[in-house]
Amino acid sequence: MTSPATSESSQLSPDSQIWHNLKHAIAASSGFQRWQMDYSVTDKLPDDSLECLVRRYLRETLETLAY
Repeated sequence: MTSPATSESSQLSPDSQIWHNLKHAIAASSGFQRWQMDYSVTDKLPDDSLECLVRRYLRETLETLAY
């Protein structure tokens, strides 16, 4: 039997599936988790909130690198 995450990701377009997998990989990274602790972001969020957090993390990281 497949897990819900596997089932969900298999129904996405190839680009959406790549973003879905990348988003979850970023969320599992130590840098993202450290960023969450620094900003006192809660752990338990719906998937759309995770997307917002990952986008914010990427934007802030890129802004920092741009300086």
